[in-house]
Amino acid sequence: MEKSLTTLENGTTCSSWNYSGQRIATGSVDGTLSIFDSGDPASTSFKCTSKARVSESGVVKVVWIPPVFGDAVACIDGNGSLSLWEDLAEDAQAVEWKHCKSFQSNSAKVLDVQFGVFRTILKMVVAYSDGQVKVYELSNPLELKNWQLQAEFQNLTDSVAKSAKASCFSASISWNPQRGGGQELRFVLGFNSDTPQLNSSKVWEFDLDHQRWVPVGELALPEDRKDQVFSVAWAPNIGRPYEVIAVATHKGIALWHLGSNPDVQGRLAVERVALLSGYEAGFGKWNGI
Repeated sequence: MEKSLTTLENGTTCSSWNYSGQRIATGSVDGTLSIFDSGDPASTSFKCTSKARVSESGVVKVVWIPPVFGDAVACIDGNGSLSLWEDLAEDAQAVEWKHCKSFQSNSAKVLDVQFGVFRTILKMVVAYSDGQVKVYELSNPLELKNWQLQAEFQNLTDSVAKSAKASCFSASISWNPQRGGGQELRFVLGFNSDTPQLNSSKVWEFDLDHQRWVPVGELALPEDRKDQVFSVAWAPNIGRPYEVIAVATHKGIALWHLGSNPDVQGRLAVERVALLSGYEAGFGKWNGI
């Protein structure tokens, strides 16, 4: 039987569960970040325990930072600015959300942000409205305000080529949910833009030998490479010899298998194994998998 967990306030624009499923973060049109807690791990009800004004232009996306780095979230506001906020409450003290860091851009807006962990190092991938991708690294795990720009590139399979300035409407990033410290560091990224070569979902891997990010797979059939991508999702791996990634376009949700053994050029085998259609009329307005 269905049961309501909580009621979100009017004006809520986005929400995100934390990694344990015990907290919900929401953003609203008035720029408020709200945190809902269950209080008891066995409880199925949530109540709002804290609020913080994080923007004057509304919050359009909230993402939790991996819990080993504290209770913190990233917020994207209506102007495309990115900021990090941390819960500094201790023991029974009242919850206080403190601003840690803002990432400014001259003209481009932040479209998506996601976090990954590699060998205890926190990485952050940010996709911008001009088609640029930036990867940041946390230099001190105890200080969420100290970030270093590790790389900047475009979502192109040809590392030498460079696209003219693009106009991107949305982007979607998903990290590989790692099973152990020996796995390669990878994420998948797709754009919804006016520049066809940026759109298709590419799998990016960090090349330790050369200290750079390289594309190792493109999740699109030749005739679909120009299609705008609305959302991507990398499935957890529970022992498969391949990875499963879902990609949403106007044609439906495509399920892809990504191999684990690179060829002589460093590329991984990709295969589209299913296309779940039936939402063609609404995919342009729908942005989730």
